[in-house]
Amino acid sequence: MQPRRAADRPPLPAIDVRPPPAEPAEVPSGAIGRLTIAEVAAATSTSTHTLRYYERIGLIQPIARARSGHRRYGPDDVRWVVFLRRLHETGMPIQRMLAYATLARRGDATISERRALLEAHRDEVARKLAEQQAHLAGIEKKVRMYEELERQLAERRSTPGSCHVDAVSSP
Repeated sequence: MQPRRAADRPPLPAIDVRPPPAEPAEVPSGAIGRLTIAEVAAATSTSTHTLRYYERIGLIQPIARARSGHRRYGPDDVRWVVFLRRLHETGMPIQRMLAYATLARRGDATISERRALLEAHRDEVARKLAEQQAHLAGIEKKVRMYEELERQLAERRSTPGSCHVDAVSSP
C-alpha cells in the first residue's frame, strides 16, 4: 500500500501539546487501548510503514502487544502520532522530532527546552510562510495583469471599427 501524499490527506485537527486528556479524538468506541496498527494508520492518515519506522527509531515508545504479538495502540499513542504527523507536515526534520520526543520523555524538567525547540520551529515555519506569501503576491499580481489584458482585448474586439489584436505577448 502506497502512503498517501500530504495533499491527499485530510487536514489535521488542532492539537494540544500538553499531557493528553483521558479520551482520544475520533477513536472507534469500545476500541480504547486496543487499536491495531491499521486502525491507527487510518485514523491518523499515516502509513503502517511510517508507524513501524517511528517506533523503530524511537519517535514512538514501544507499543504494547497483544498475545498474538500484534501492536495495540492506546489513546496516548494515537495523540502522539497525530502530533508527530503535524510536526512532520510543518517540515520539522526527523532529528529535531527525535530531540523533542527525548525531551518530552524526560518530563516537566524539560518544558523550557521543549518550548524553545517549538519556538525555533515556529519561527522557521513563519519565515517559510512569509516567503510563500511573497511568491503568492507575485502570482496574484501577474493574474491581475492578465485579467486586465483580457478585459482590454475584449473591449477592443467589441468596439466597431477597432483593430483586432489576436495575441498579446507578455511574459
